[in-house]
Amino acid sequence: MSTTLASTQTTETSRLALSVRASTQPLQPTGALDKFEHFDCTPVIGREYKDVQLSDLLKAQNADELIRELAIIVSQRNVVFFRNQDITVEQQQQLGNKLGTLSGRPKESGLHVHPTDNKPTDLPAEIHTITSEKDRTKEFQNILEISQFSGKEWHSDITFEPVPSDFAILKVHTLPANGGDTLWSSSYEAYDRLSPAFAKYLEGLTALHDGGKFTTSAAATGATLFAGPRGNPENVGLDLKAVHPVVRTNPVTGWKGLFVNRDFTRRILELTKDESDATLEYLHRLVTENHDMQVRFRWQKNDVAIWANSSTIHNVTRDYDEKREGYRVVSLGEKPYFDPSSKSRREALGLQKRVFWSSG
Repeated sequence: MSTTLASTQTTETSRLALSVRASTQPLQPTGALDKFEHFDCTPVIGREYKDVQLSDLLKAQNADELIRELAIIVSQRNVVFFRNQDITVEQQQQLGNKLGTLSGRPKESGLHVHPTDNKPTDLPAEIHTITSEKDRTKEFQNILEISQFSGKEWHSDITFEPVPSDFAILKVHTLPANGGDTLWSSSYEAYDRLSPAFAKYLEGLTALHDGGKFTTSAAATGATLFAGPRGNPENVGLDLKAVHPVVRTNPVTGWKGLFVNRDFTRRILELTKDESDATLEYLHRLVTENHDMQVRFRWQKNDVAIWANSSTIHNVTRDYDEKREGYRVVSLGEKPYFDPSSKSRREALGLQKRVFWSSG
């Protein structure tokens, strides 16, 4: 073998090794957070801890043990809520990094910098401001293209990146008097609603995710997008497109979940356009038409939500006119993958699949 060829193959092997977890063995909870009062919001998704300050967890002597446990609970319950938090933006960054590193994210991954965050602010680059004051009509070339269905924005954060998010932390500091709730839906439960034959079929497919709406908005406003690297050396450039498996294994739990969303997923690559459109529409309907796999959270000032983007999709309720704003930290995980030996959530927990009968 020539030296040039050997060098090329070594470089390619090194590139493929980037953003891959050292271990995909699921993590087991230890009960370290059981002493704190909490309740599960629904049988399927969501948990709320009462009278717990995240800043105290960060300062605890066993902080790493507590935050590793929190990463597992968030991954199992999809989203976890904390009321009236005093956590600072610096602590929010620290918590985002610890959730990722303590649950085994690749060493190349850090905190995401959003491509639209390309101008100086008083905030760190890794803090993304979620605000209602942004003119989102600029994301569309024509206002008539804007759907009037509120379900159009169900999404997982930044799936247009080759290395997307594992965890997100949002603290909302400014709220309307009413409205602005956020809904989360379990990708685990969506997978568990599939027939075995259809689930098996989807497990071999990949889909294109596209963040082109940010390019459209930047072109309309004259803004410049941030080319990166955006928290990982593979998240570079302004193409804002990535290919991910349709069914993904969450490495923290080892559970299977759907990994498509209406906001960013454009096409299943192994299918014709008509087949892809029909399949994606059905998968999206699993989320939007099954409120029993969703949790709805009514925000209060300084509340914090932490969710697992690898197994959860979410959507804001835009039913308000006043200002709504908060700060979000997005941790990056690994390149999404599907492990054929992984189990569904219900299989892993020994739960029966849900079967719905008409009420009599």
